[in-house]
Amino acid sequence: MSRKRWLALIAVAMIFVVSVIVNLATSNVFTNANSLLDPTSNQWTQEIIDPGEEMGSSIVVLELNGVIQDTGDGGLFQTTGYRHEMFLSQIEHAAKDPNVEGIILRINTPGGGVVESAEIHEKIVKAQMEYDKPIYVSMGNTAASGGYYIAAPADKIVATPQTITGSIGVIMESINVAELAENYGVKINTIKSGPYKDIMSTTREMTEEERAILQSIIDESYDEFVRIIAEGRNMTEEQVRSIGDGRIYTGKQALELDLIDELGGLDDTITMMRELVGHYDAVKYEAHIGFPQFFSMSVQQLIKGDEQLASLERILSTHRSPTLKYMFTD
Repeated sequence: MSRKRWLALIAVAMIFVVSVIVNLATSNVFTNANSLLDPTSNQWTQEIIDPGEEMGSSIVVLELNGVIQDTGDGGLFQTTGYRHEMFLSQIEHAAKDPNVEGIILRINTPGGGVVESAEIHEKIVKAQMEYDKPIYVSMGNTAASGGYYIAAPADKIVATPQTITGSIGVIMESINVAELAENYGVKINTIKSGPYKDIMSTTREMTEEERAILQSIIDESYDEFVRIIAEGRNMTEEQVRSIGDGRIYTGKQALELDLIDELGGLDDTITMMRELVGHYDAVKYEAHIGFPQFFSMSVQQLIKGDEQLASLERILSTHRSPTLKYMFTD
């Protein structure tokens, strides 16, 4: 390892030690401080991204960028990308805020985990039903699979003609490295409690019985996907299944299939929301910058430009086990 990388790692370690000391100290000193200094009681501040003409309320734009996967919201290498718990918190905060008149979800994702997508969907429906908040979706470059799943219950879906959406379906993948291991003389010893304990093993061929088990799980998740779209888009399940074979659609094609409501960008979506609720400021949420956030940014700066450390970050922040996914893979 080069001297530069050693120095970077030492600097990271020093920042980590300092962060622990400062956090311990500040937790004692500011226990009874003003709530503005407490990120748990006032976690989000608002930044105006498009000023309106009316005062007193706002339209919140929440951005979902990247794979919908819960990789945890803390840790040394959690510096960039989608943060699941944070996004759920933003939806809930906007839903409960009486000064928020409408919510726009700006979605740019190929999809992600089945569980995570369902959790976002639940928050969206709760905001609509319990707090009576209109929710519009503005699709970016890609809003496919899980991205469409969470868009389905929206009151209005807007996409550009070039947006990639659709990819309605479920996928589960694994890799078989048995022949590779054999070529290198690697022998695999497996001790298991039942015949299916090592289902989806990477070191042997899948049996027909195992394939049938996994297919039944895929079919169950797909049925739920179809139901969500049918309810959200006021379509029959037969209609959804006829277009939900996993293929992708452009925004223009999606409009013809009634998968979206309008063609346009984020600015157009804000205009449409204002026509419904009033010409209020369009805002986005910014997290308070405490020491943990500062530390995370410091790590990001240190590893920027170092491809090996960046690769390590990606490896550590990705779950490697097979999971059910509403995912578009290119």
